[in-house]
Amino acid sequence: QVQLVESGGGLVQPGGSLRLSCAASGFAFRNYYMTWYRQAPGKERELVAGISSGGSRTNYADSVKGRFTISRDNAKNMVYLQMNSLKPEDTALYYCKAVISLRDHWGQGTQVTVSS
Repeated sequence: QVQLVESGGGLVQPGGSLRLSCAASGFAFRNYYMTWYRQAPGKERELVAGISSGGSRTNYADSVKGRFTISRDNAKNMVYLQMNSLKPEDTALYYCKAVISLRDHWGQGTQVTVSS
């Protein structure tokens, strides 16, 4: 079955960096667009970044443009989110998502907390 497992979250000071990873299994990863979402307490889940199946096209939320970079390694079935210049408002639970046969598949999320 489809599995998405996020890792790499943690506590970081403002201005710091983190790299999130999402390990995918159970589907033909290289054929699918992948996305990162986040959800802060009391807020709706929001799209952070997306990457095409081959990795040549990426999209970002305006709030993270220039600070976050999404990438993937199709040989390893991994998608990454490099987060730089982190701000307290980036604090959230971060999820990766795949849409397969019109069905959303989510990981369990990894917590990112930006605080001094």
